[in-house]
Amino acid sequence: MPLLAQGQADTPPEGAAPSVVITGSRIPRTSIEGPSAVTVITAEDITRQGYRNVFDALNNQVQNSGFVQGADFGNTFTPSANTISLRGLGPNHTLVLLNGRRLADFPIAYEGTVNFTNLANIPSTVVERIEILSGGASAIYGSDAIAGVVNIILKKQHSGFDANLKAGGTTRGGGADRRVQFTGGQQFGKLDTVFAFEVSERQPLAAYQRDFMATRDGTPTNVLSRRNVSAGRYVDPGGTCDAIGGLFDGSVVRYAARTGAYCASPKVGPTYWTVQTRNLSKNAYGSATYALSEDTTLFADVLAGHNGTQNNTRGLSWTSQSTASGYFLNRNTGNYEAWTRYISPEEMGGVEQFNRAWTDRALAASVGARGRIPGTGWKYEAGYSASWYKSENHVPRALANIDGFFLGPRLGTDEDGVAIYTPDPARLATPLTPVEFGVIKGLSHSEDESWTNTLSATLNGTLYELPAGPLQLAVVAEAGRQGFSNVPDPRINEGYFNVTTRSDVTEGTRTRYAAGAEVNVPVLKTLNATLAGRYDRYKFAGRTSGKSTYASGLEWRPAKELLLRANRATSFRAPDMNYIYKARGTGYYSSTTDYYRCGLAGQPLDTCDYANVSPGADYVQNGSRDLKPERGRSYGAGIVWSPSSAFDASADYWNIRIDDLVTNLSADRLLRDEAACRLGAADINIPSCVDALARITRYPADSLVRPGEIREIRVNPINAAQLGSSGFDVSAKYALRTAAHGVFTVRGNYSKTVTRRSRQFAGDPVSDELHSFESADWPDKLTASVNWNVGPWATTVFATRYGKIPNAAWTDYLSPTTLVNVSAVYRVTDRLTVSLIVNNVANRIKSDTTAGWPNYPVGSYSPVGRTGWIELNYHFGS
Repeated sequence: MPLLAQGQADTPPEGAAPSVVITGSRIPRTSIEGPSAVTVITAEDITRQGYRNVFDALNNQVQNSGFVQGADFGNTFTPSANTISLRGLGPNHTLVLLNGRRLADFPIAYEGTVNFTNLANIPSTVVERIEILSGGASAIYGSDAIAGVVNIILKKQHSGFDANLKAGGTTRGGGADRRVQFTGGQQFGKLDTVFAFEVSERQPLAAYQRDFMATRDGTPTNVLSRRNVSAGRYVDPGGTCDAIGGLFDGSVVRYAARTGAYCASPKVGPTYWTVQTRNLSKNAYGSATYALSEDTTLFADVLAGHNGTQNNTRGLSWTSQSTASGYFLNRNTGNYEAWTRYISPEEMGGVEQFNRAWTDRALAASVGARGRIPGTGWKYEAGYSASWYKSENHVPRALANIDGFFLGPRLGTDEDGVAIYTPDPARLATPLTPVEFGVIKGLSHSEDESWTNTLSATLNGTLYELPAGPLQLAVVAEAGRQGFSNVPDPRINEGYFNVTTRSDVTEGTRTRYAAGAEVNVPVLKTLNATLAGRYDRYKFAGRTSGKSTYASGLEWRPAKELLLRANRATSFRAPDMNYIYKARGTGYYSSTTDYYRCGLAGQPLDTCDYANVSPGADYVQNGSRDLKPERGRSYGAGIVWSPSSAFDASADYWNIRIDDLVTNLSADRLLRDEAACRLGAADINIPSCVDALARITRYPADSLVRPGEIREIRVNPINAAQLGSSGFDVSAKYALRTAAHGVFTVRGNYSKTVTRRSRQFAGDPVSDELHSFESADWPDKLTASVNWNVGPWATTVFATRYGKIPNAAWTDYLSPTTLVNVSAVYRVTDRLTVSLIVNNVANRIKSDTTAGWPNYPVGSYSPVGRTGWIELNYHFGS
């Protein structure tokens, strides 16, 4: 990874140094270095360091220290998408650009709350480089650039044609993948063209395919039960458990709990938990530039993607009268009873019958002209860009007839409105056939869509000649419009499925206008200053909102090999459209831990009956049209030392703060706060306690059904929070060139967070998140690589060291862990290369049993283990 950005060069006049444009500025520079550090990932890095795709490359950067929900996280809102969190400030505070232009948000909000950009649809074969700028950059790019900017720059030229084949798998089994790429380019006089096609397929990986989580620890999952709700005890199943003992791979047994016995299995969760999604991805890219004249070049490019994703987080679980009271009057016994049944894969005809599926389609295109104003040195670019994303979601659900299937015909209600049945217990205990399963299961279909369109024009050139050099100016004007819609299956609200929660259409649009300027001032021959300012104005939901931002930077070169730099900037994020337009949304969490009931019962988390209960608690979420923009500010300083072409090093300090942060507390955080407040560990009168208790409602302690359990958790966004983070980055590179043994290159990158503080509401104490067990972000991260090029061989050893993070029980820290990747590339001929890539060479999987199953740090480490690939690349043509 080069330490300094390798910008796109313009053709210079004869004898002049080439000018480059790097991310974070619109002014071409004769020097690559700037007032802010920019990290670059090249196409070669993606292959040699073992990165599977663009997302994998970004996810492993040291600046990406934030925890994000990945494909192994379970019932997330966005399992078909990938995102990052620079500096741990959240995926919505990193601006992602493609060739310097905005992409449409993923149409489904991350965690159901914030909008973000999906990184899953960019074929790595056409990536020229990726530039990462840390810190605020709204004065250049507008909204969202608070934590930093990721600019993915695609190839504009390619000579000949390349066919690439890659295939591999895991040594522990499952999760194999393969990929085919074809890239080409041709020059036709004044016309340059580039195209690429990519098809990749990844097999799923289920929890039961890893021995350390193939069986769930602690209390097994209820598969069949009859509960007398008046007595508060289960009806003993007798020999019923033997009748269904062959289900769930023969693991169903009679389980004796404190309130009676029922049929249970420790394999339900692992059976229905996909830790790696199934994916089939098809992407295509085309680019063309035409030299209309010496001063004008026309350009156009288009990127299209189609992704099919499947995962599984639970099977079909049924509880009698779940859409009403949760229990019924059994006329045969005269008791109020609640019956439960969990359907097994054997009854469905295979676990994949209850997979959720997503079909995603994406398109990004731009057209325009760039060049030089005739007779002047001023350069311009004017263009139009459009980006569109559509995601179709297909979810298996129980149909509304499921009560009648297990209980028989409904015979009316008693005087309290409780349904009356005369059920046959044999129906409950008889395994279903796949045909019978098809009678009670259906598919809901939702469509989610987002889009953004932008017109932009930029102009840059020399304004004046000063004694120390040219005073350069760049100006930009933009106008854009974006929108989204979430359209659920209308049958959800019509009683077709066995659900009570409503799903309403959510949609909205907004228009934005912006103008900005940037000036580069050579104060002295050795001192350069940069100033930038921008004004953005948004119109949405019947109101307008405007925000001005600025940025400044200094570069001092006391010697040719030494650069001292400093920067300061303000930034902002316009309110997330999902926050603004969200209708009343309802749903349930994948799993919930009721810390309050665990505390009341005096049970530790790893064995608590109320921990990691799946499915989890219901939630209600509303939007707010009164939200203000979030306000960011950042500053930093650094040093770059490059005494020779063989060695360079840098060290940079960074500090970022966000005020008026839109907050929508996580359910887990609310439940932990509620427990602390109710059990006396926190002052019940502080604002965060008052808020937590108001958001969580419970069934009465003396309720016939679900006594004391969570009824719902209410969440909604407000501008209340404050979040700040600071730290430093260190990078170094050394190249040793030998006559007989080739070239050895050593690189290292290290990032450490020094402070991370937050406050939920004004009046709350400041929270030290860096030293809090509640933070799953990496406090520090190190990457190091050694590359050896000799003859036809290129070999790379790449290591990543992850700092300590809290264990799942929040009682201690997991030790730092280092994972190593190795790659070897052999050039067989001038046209053919063969590569061998092995990730996680030591086959390490981080263990964490402190909170029980799944026994590893979900989302922080991968459960996959060692993975290997063979890659072939053949070049046709010149």
